[in-house]
Amino acid sequence: MHRGWTVTAAILAGLAVAFGAFAAHGLDKVFTGKYAGQTREVAGETVPLARKFLNDFKTGAEYQMYHALALLGVAAFAGQRCSRTAMFAGWCFVLGCVLFSGSLYVLTLTGVTKWGMVTPIGGVFFLLGWTLLAVAAVIAKDCHLTYAAKAKPE
Repeated sequence: MHRGWTVTAAILAGLAVAFGAFAAHGLDKVFTGKYAGQTREVAGETVPLARKFLNDFKTGAEYQMYHALALLGVAAFAGQRCSRTAMFAGWCFVLGCVLFSGSLYVLTLTGVTKWGMVTPIGGVFFLLGWTLLAVAAVIAKDCHLTYAAKAKPE
Protein backbone atom coordinates (compact mmCIF):
# COMPACT_ATOMS: atom_id res chain seq x y z
CA MET A 1 0.00 0.00 0.00
CA HIS A 2 1.10 3.55 -0.65
CA ARG A 3 2.09 4.99 2.74
CA GLY A 4 1.22 8.64 2.04
CA TRP A 5 -2.34 7.89 0.93
CA THR A 6 -2.82 5.47 3.82
CA VAL A 7 -1.78 8.13 6.36
CA THR A 8 -3.97 10.76 4.70
CA ALA A 9 -6.92 8.37 4.62
CA ALA A 10 -6.48 7.52 8.31
CA ILE A 11 -6.36 11.21 9.28
CA LEU A 12 -9.45 12.08 7.22
CA ALA A 13 -11.35 9.06 8.56
CA GLY A 14 -10.42 9.87 12.16
CA LEU A 15 -11.54 13.46 11.72
CA ALA A 16 -14.80 12.27 10.14
CA VAL A 17 -15.48 10.14 13.22
CA ALA A 18 -14.68 13.08 15.49
CA PHE A 19 -16.92 15.46 13.53
CA GLY A 20 -19.71 12.88 13.43
CA ALA A 21 -19.46 12.43 17.20
CA PHE A 22 -19.46 16.21 17.63
CA ALA A 23 -22.65 16.39 15.54
CA ALA A 24 -24.29 13.55 17.44
CA HIS A 25 -23.36 14.71 20.95
CA GLY A 26 -23.85 18.41 21.44
CA LEU A 27 -23.94 20.25 18.16
CA ASP A 28 -27.74 20.05 18.10
CA LYS A 29 -27.87 22.18 21.27
CA VAL A 30 -25.45 24.70 19.78
CA PHE A 31 -27.49 24.97 16.59
CA THR A 32 -30.79 25.14 18.46
CA GLY A 33 -29.54 28.15 20.42
CA LYS A 34 -27.78 29.82 17.51
CA TYR A 35 -30.54 29.40 14.91
CA ALA A 36 -33.61 29.57 17.19
CA GLY A 37 -36.78 30.50 15.34
CA GLN A 38 -35.15 30.42 11.89
CA THR A 39 -36.51 28.10 9.21
CA ARG A 40 -35.67 26.97 5.67
CA GLU A 41 -37.76 25.44 2.92
CA VAL A 42 -36.45 21.93 2.19
CA ALA A 43 -38.18 19.69 -0.35
CA GLY A 44 -41.37 21.72 -0.05
CA GLU A 45 -41.39 21.51 3.73
CA THR A 46 -40.52 24.20 6.26
CA VAL A 47 -37.92 22.88 8.71
CA PRO A 48 -36.05 24.49 11.59
CA LEU A 49 -32.70 25.83 10.40
CA ALA A 50 -30.98 24.08 13.32
CA ARG A 51 -32.18 20.69 12.03
CA LYS A 52 -31.20 21.48 8.44
CA PHE A 53 -27.73 22.62 9.44
CA LEU A 54 -27.24 19.60 11.71
CA ASN A 55 -28.11 17.33 8.76
CA ASP A 56 -25.78 19.32 6.50
CA PHE A 57 -22.93 18.97 9.02
CA LYS A 58 -23.55 15.21 9.23
CA THR A 59 -23.56 15.01 5.42
CA GLY A 60 -20.11 16.61 5.41
CA ALA A 61 -18.84 14.01 7.88
CA GLU A 62 -20.40 11.14 5.90
CA TYR A 63 -18.87 12.22 2.60
CA GLN A 64 -15.52 12.78 4.29
CA MET A 65 -15.61 9.21 5.61
CA TYR A 66 -16.65 7.75 2.24
CA HIS A 67 -13.76 9.47 0.54
CA ALA A 68 -11.25 8.61 3.27
CA LEU A 69 -12.17 4.99 2.53
CA ALA A 70 -11.81 5.72 -1.19
CA LEU A 71 -8.29 6.96 -0.42
CA LEU A 72 -7.51 3.57 1.10
CA GLY A 73 -8.48 2.13 -2.28
CA VAL A 74 -6.14 4.59 -3.98
CA ALA A 75 -3.40 3.59 -1.50
CA ALA A 76 -3.86 -0.10 -2.31
CA PHE A 77 -3.98 0.57 -6.03
CA ALA A 78 -1.01 2.94 -6.04
CA GLY A 79 1.01 0.37 -4.09
CA GLN A 80 0.54 -2.17 -6.89
CA ARG A 81 0.45 -0.03 -10.03
CA CYS A 82 2.48 2.75 -11.60
CA SER A 83 -0.26 5.30 -12.10
CA ARG A 84 -0.13 9.05 -12.07
CA THR A 85 -3.83 8.96 -12.84
CA ALA A 86 -4.51 7.18 -9.52
CA MET A 87 -2.39 9.78 -7.74
CA PHE A 88 -4.49 12.56 -9.29
CA ALA A 89 -7.61 10.68 -8.16
CA GLY A 90 -6.27 10.71 -4.61
CA TRP A 91 -5.66 14.44 -4.72
CA CYS A 92 -9.18 14.97 -6.07
CA PHE A 93 -10.59 13.03 -3.10
CA VAL A 94 -8.56 15.15 -0.67
CA LEU A 95 -9.62 18.39 -2.35
CA GLY A 96 -13.21 17.16 -2.38
CA CYS A 97 -13.06 16.56 1.38
CA VAL A 98 -11.62 19.99 2.03
CA LEU A 99 -14.01 21.86 -0.26
CA PHE A 100 -17.22 19.81 0.07
CA SER A 101 -17.09 18.73 3.69
CA GLY A 102 -15.09 21.74 4.87
CA SER A 103 -17.53 24.21 3.33
CA LEU A 104 -20.46 22.42 4.99
CA TYR A 105 -18.71 22.54 8.37
CA VAL A 106 -17.92 26.25 8.02
CA LEU A 107 -21.36 27.14 6.62
CA THR A 108 -23.24 25.41 9.43
CA LEU A 109 -21.00 26.63 12.25
CA THR A 110 -20.88 30.25 11.09
CA GLY A 111 -24.24 30.62 9.34
CA VAL A 112 -22.47 32.30 6.41
CA THR A 113 -24.44 30.74 3.57
CA LYS A 114 -22.03 31.98 0.88
CA TRP A 115 -19.90 28.95 1.78
CA GLY A 116 -22.61 26.93 0.05
CA MET A 117 -21.13 28.09 -3.28
CA VAL A 118 -17.95 26.12 -2.51
CA THR A 119 -19.72 22.84 -1.75
CA PRO A 120 -20.52 21.88 -5.37
CA ILE A 121 -16.90 22.49 -6.36
CA GLY A 122 -15.90 19.87 -3.81
CA GLY A 123 -18.55 17.57 -5.27
CA VAL A 124 -17.01 18.01 -8.72
CA PHE A 125 -13.62 16.98 -7.29
CA PHE A 126 -15.23 13.86 -5.82
CA LEU A 127 -16.72 12.97 -9.21
CA LEU A 128 -13.44 13.68 -10.97
CA GLY A 129 -11.60 11.50 -8.44
CA TRP A 130 -13.90 8.53 -9.08
CA THR A 131 -13.58 9.01 -12.83
CA LEU A 132 -9.79 9.18 -12.64
CA LEU A 133 -9.65 6.08 -10.43
CA ALA A 134 -11.72 4.17 -12.99
CA VAL A 135 -9.46 5.37 -15.81
CA ALA A 136 -6.39 4.41 -13.79
CA ALA A 137 -7.76 0.89 -13.35
CA VAL A 138 -8.36 0.56 -17.09
CA ILE A 139 -4.93 1.80 -18.20
CA ALA A 140 -2.85 0.47 -15.28
CA LYS A 141 0.43 -1.34 -15.70
CA ASP A 142 2.02 -3.50 -13.05
CA CYS A 143 4.93 -1.57 -11.48
CA HIS A 144 6.86 -4.67 -10.57
CA LEU A 145 6.72 -6.12 -14.07
CA THR A 146 7.55 -2.79 -15.66
CA TYR A 147 10.60 -2.24 -13.45
CA ALA A 148 11.70 -5.89 -13.72
CA ALA A 149 11.60 -5.70 -17.52
CA LYS A 150 13.68 -2.52 -17.52
CA ALA A 151 16.22 -4.01 -15.09
CA LYS A 152 16.96 -7.11 -17.25
CA PRO A 153 20.33 -6.95 -18.94
CA GLU A 154 20.18 -7.16 -22.73
